[in-house]
Amino acid sequence: MPIAGKTILSFIVDQIQEAGIREFVFIVGYLGEKIQEYVKQAYPHLTTHFVFQNERMGTGHAIKLTQEIVGNDEILVVLGDTICEYDVKEVVHSSVSMLGVKKVDDPRKFGVAEIDSEDNVEKVVEKPVIPKSNMALVGVYKIRESELLYECLGQLVNDDITTNGEYNFTDALQCMITKGATFKAFRVRNWFDCGKKESLLESNAIIMKKSGGNVNPANHSFENTIIIPPVSIGPGCNIKNAIIGPHVAIGNNTTIHNSMVRDCIIGSYTTLEEVVLDNSLIGSDAAVKGLSRNLNIGDNTEIDFG
Repeated sequence: MPIAGKTILSFIVDQIQEAGIREFVFIVGYLGEKIQEYVKQAYPHLTTHFVFQNERMGTGHAIKLTQEIVGNDEILVVLGDTICEYDVKEVVHSSVSMLGVKKVDDPRKFGVAEIDSEDNVEKVVEKPVIPKSNMALVGVYKIRESELLYECLGQLVNDDITTNGEYNFTDALQCMITKGATFKAFRVRNWFDCGKKESLLESNAIIMKKSGGNVNPANHSFENTIIIPPVSIGPGCNIKNAIIGPHVAIGNNTTIHNSMVRDCIIGSYTTLEEVVLDNSLIGSDAAVKGLSRNLNIGDNTEIDFG
């Protein structure tokens, strides 16, 4: 998905490779071939591995699938729906394992870290009913003791220890802490949660404002169209008789005719005709025609409101 002129994945990969990391393992599932194709095209210089999680059995199960590739190496684990601002080099070169945290108003919706005055992690709990901390896990983890991590992940699966029906990575981290692993918490400056429609649209608007607003290449020429920044428009788009913006990110080679679009993210190779969209998320290779207001549409979808 495009967000402020880049894909969510490119935000994450660019940030990590700037810290010197050149080998990546991507855990993918449904439509994972698209991610594999994108990564190989956009990052041909990186050493990449792709692991398919065919059954959605939780983050712990997903990471366990990488064991043969990782071995005993230190790893940085980053969830694919999270963009964070932090000192990646400091985390990567830390002498101890680390967990990224951010203070939140309602920690019941997140994994939570209980930490002492020196930022040592004493306990982690996934979505606690009665939280003892408001420090949410943001989805960035530096793991030094990989052998212990996979031992704990194996224990979860062998003993069928699940949270909400899934093998959870947070439970494996707690297992590591119980077995003596040391974790330090580090605070991220900003955390953009891109896992849900509402938070993704909000993150898109915030990042656009931070980046200076208008990401609209000068070579774009759109007939009878008003652009209200901040707007990000990918190359190859065909737009006419439209009002676009503010806070709109549009992928490559998308067609928008006779439409009004604001506070939206639109994928690549998508067609919008005669629509009014507000706070909507439209995937790639989709087609929407006819008056509408608020949508969340996946890839390869066609909708005609006529």
